[in-house]
Amino acid sequence: MQKMRAILSERAGPAEDLVLREVPEPEPQSGEVRIRVHACGINYPDVLLIEDKYQLRPQRPFSPGIEVSGVIDELGPDVAGLTRGMRVAACLGYGGLAEKVVAHQRNVFALPASVPFDDAAAMLVTYGTSFHALRDRAALKSGETILILGASGGVGYAALELARAVGARVVAAVSSEQKAEVVRRRGADEVIVYSADVDDPRAMTQLFKAACPHGADVIFDPVGGSYAEPALRAIAWEGRYLIVGFAAGIPRFPGNLALLKGCQIVGVSWGASVERDPAHHASLVAELFRLHGEGHIHPLISSRYPLERAGQAIAALGGRTAIGKLIVTM
Repeated sequence: MQKMRAILSERAGPAEDLVLREVPEPEPQSGEVRIRVHACGINYPDVLLIEDKYQLRPQRPFSPGIEVSGVIDELGPDVAGLTRGMRVAACLGYGGLAEKVVAHQRNVFALPASVPFDDAAAMLVTYGTSFHALRDRAALKSGETILILGASGGVGYAALELARAVGARVVAAVSSEQKAEVVRRRGADEVIVYSADVDDPRAMTQLFKAACPHGADVIFDPVGGSYAEPALRAIAWEGRYLIVGFAAGIPRFPGNLALLKGCQIVGVSWGASVERDPAHHASLVAELFRLHGEGHIHPLISSRYPLERAGQAIAALGGRTAIGKLIVTM
């Protein structure tokens, strides 16, 4: 049996507890392909997964990593439309931090020659989440104002690029001047720098309202915590508040705000949407690859790590120090 290297979570705990092991290569079953991994994107669910704080709890030992790019090197029975040697990107429940992975064919997407492996590993989850949020859940339109919290992070930066491609006015909120410069360079129309230790919600509300004088038609929130209510107070009449994630904790909203603003508070569950309608998800991925080819989107990859340092990448993301996307290369 052939062996490969993989990063394993052998017990619940922080990224520092992850270990590099040699394990048997996986064998594809019916409808599956095996992919020789070139790159694996790091995402916030990886932080939660290894600490048993995510809704999915795989049996240990397991490898984190939910999106990869690479080349198909083996086919299981009953696979159609995919061939050995094909460049692909794939969504996984987990397992991506390994030299080879298996994925079901419905979660594997042919990769155009114009999309590098690194970019592909940075797109499926973050851009897929943001595209689903803006197109399917908010129906963002040209000329509308969108307020993006955590705009220099993975999904926030993706939302910025996708909103610009639609023609929306983008207000990007970040927690430092370094992050502000990143989103300015990418074309944010206005940038808010809120201090990470802001404890005055009224002051934060005024920051958001000043940047969105007519209210934000769409609020994209992967942060939550104490930032959520001040942002909601800055929403426009009949605006759409997108709940994307909780990097700063799960917020509590006064219910009367939704009534007073006539707004919608909309959940964004990208993973569930993929499971429920894989054909629609495949069409979104194809559209993302087209937008990439036309230069509308380009993932901001701030750091690349070798496989043996994958734990450091997850720790950096969990510490909220990362800008853009972190990639592990094989």
